Amino acid sequence: MIDSGGRGSNGKRDRLARFYRVLSVLRSHGERGVQIDEIARRVGVSRRTAYRDLQALESEIGAAVWNDRGRWGVEGETFLPPLNLTLGEAMAVVLSARLMARYADKYDPELAAAFQKLEEVLPVPLRDHVERTLTVLASRRSDARFNRHVHDLVRAWAERRMVTFRYVPARYEGAEREPREARVRPYLLEPSLQTHALYLIGYDEDRRALRTFKVERIEALSVSPETFEPPDGDELERTLLRAWDIIGDQPEVEVVLRFSPLVAARVQEATWHPTQSVEEAPDGSLLWRARVAGTHEIKLWILGWGADVEVLAPPGLRADVARTLRAALAQYGEG
Repeated sequence: MIDSGGRGSNGKRDRLARFYRVLSVLRSHGERGVQIDEIARRVGVSRRTAYRDLQALESEIGAAVWNDRGRWGVEGETFLPPLNLTLGEAMAVVLSARLMARYADKYDPELAAAFQKLEEVLPVPLRDHVERTLTVLASRRSDARFNRHVHDLVRAWAERRMVTFRYVPARYEGAEREPREARVRPYLLEPSLQTHALYLIGYDEDRRALRTFKVERIEALSVSPETFEPPDGDELERTLLRAWDIIGDQPEVEVVLRFSPLVAARVQEATWHPTQSVEEAPDGSLLWRARVAGTHEIKLWILGWGADVEVLAPPGLRADVARTLRAALAQYGEG
């Protein structure tokens, strides 16, 4: 496994990046300062490491770090290079921060560090809003194993290195229910809007095909020194476009739905899939079509519309939705 703490040049880069995060946390709290526990949480290190970094910032880097009754801060514009954003670009940063805050169910120090850097160049009202967003993120639970896996996967992806891990599939994956060892070329990391989870998309050497892996289900991850050639970018993009959300490695099917007049206008307000087509009926209902990879992900979306949608095709999806609705009705009884 590649050492994420590292020796040599990698270790120096990681240490400098951590110093930058600490400085960003100190600057974001201004004159009021910040307690050591919050610094450690925001940066994703222990209290002991946070103390050492604060001391190193002052002794090695020369930053004007101060400590007043347990609260730490920094004076001046220490080592933060300017980044010019238009007001529209700044607003895009704020919206991205809010979206990630709503999406993430775990605290990610790398994500927080990115927004801390961008926060430095925002106008005061937007900066305060991003800071409140970071406070919300910091209140989320921290998963050290998940963060370590993401860190290793990002490095493997960037350096085009093979990864091996033990994978525990979900029940709906049928024949692959039992945990298995996987050897994968990491092509991409993608967040899911439906599941609020992060997924690895890569070439599975054992299956000899592109596969999708939920990072939370990955165990015993290691990064190999073995490298691989990059994939065909256009082909990978076409595969992703076939997915309803994340899973693009399933057979493509045509899905046909009929939406009731009550929700037809709402359905037409968004493009739910790049292949979709819609046709309005005289009674106000809406005929909706799209070609997607598999039916598991789109099934969850269909169920969200309740009685205002009917699956016309494919027959297997119609039967699956009907079974789910009957089971749901049985939970509540006839009353």
